[in-house]
Amino acid sequence: MPIFVIQKHDARRLHYDFRLEMNGVLKSWAIPKTPPEKHGVKRLAVPTGDHELGYADFEGEIPEGLYGAGMVELWDRGTYEMDEKEERKLVFFLNGEKLKGRYCMVKIQGSENWLFFKC
Repeated sequence: MPIFVIQKHDARRLHYDFRLEMNGVLKSWAIPKTPPEKHGVKRLAVPTGDHELGYADFEGEIPEGLYGAGMVELWDRGTYEMDEKEERKLVFFLNGEKLKGRYCMVKIQGSENWLFFKC
């Protein structure tokens, strides 16, 4: 099964990097607030660049002067199963330590950003 990881990233602004293993890379989104653990909570998810699969295990400090400088710690990780995959909508089941269950990502109309929520 493919993996997912959420890294708490204390850079210029604290955020959470949500990453899904897809097509040999980690597709990545920055989530400005704590990821949703309950129904009814929607979070903005801003796409960021793909990362290599090996980055899923990274914890530590990114030195000042480098992109993403700051502390990174693993917040959650596990496997996932894709249920629906469309251009503007992803539905998947997360089996992590904190996030478990059916989650959706829906692309915001007229934007590159997404909404991430438990569905």
